[in-house]
Amino acid sequence: MTLSSARPHSGARTIVAPTATVEDGARVGPGAQVWDQAVVRSGAQVGADTILGRGVYIGPGARLGERCKVQNQALVYEPAVLGNGVFIGPAVVLTNDTYPRAVTPDGRRKGAEDWEAVGVTIEEGAAVGARAVCVAPVRIGRWASVGAGSVVTRDVPDHALVVGTPARQVGWVGRSGVPLVSDNRDRWICPVSGEVYVEIDGRLEEAR
Repeated sequence: MTLSSARPHSGARTIVAPTATVEDGARVGPGAQVWDQAVVRSGAQVGADTILGRGVYIGPGARLGERCKVQNQALVYEPAVLGNGVFIGPAVVLTNDTYPRAVTPDGRRKGAEDWEAVGVTIEEGAAVGARAVCVAPVRIGRWASVGAGSVVTRDVPDHALVVGTPARQVGWVGRSGVPLVSDNRDRWICPVSGEVYVEIDGRLEEAR
């Protein structure tokens, strides 16, 4: 995955609310907005023109691409990686611990050296609905959509629409986010843009 983009940023000024916390060592790109009570930890990267809503937490080492929207109270734990144009709804949680415990087997409080963080990867243009939980390690593919309140426990293919607990695929979506409509067994069409996709071996690809 690459976080770079040939598209220039909007040129808007970077905004960090007085009540937000951006730690030394964090990187916030041009035109980004960090709003009330948001926290961006040291080592985190926030791309150009990305918006972090009220109470958002971005963990140390998490990387967010350009033009992302992370809405109020979402928790993005390291080492999550978000591509360009990713949408994270309100109160979404991206976890980072496969077998969470507060203490070691001998009762000692666990420290950073006692576990290995695993991350959620969300590819370009994908969207995660409000209050969904993505249980690391998982990958959410390009332009995929995760329904509100879902619990994602396994990888989500590009353009897939998944819902439920645990999340399961119920359809396909295009770049607009609107569910695609099938005109025959293998062709899928976006009712908004008219884009045509072809399903091949369980994967969706844009028709050429």
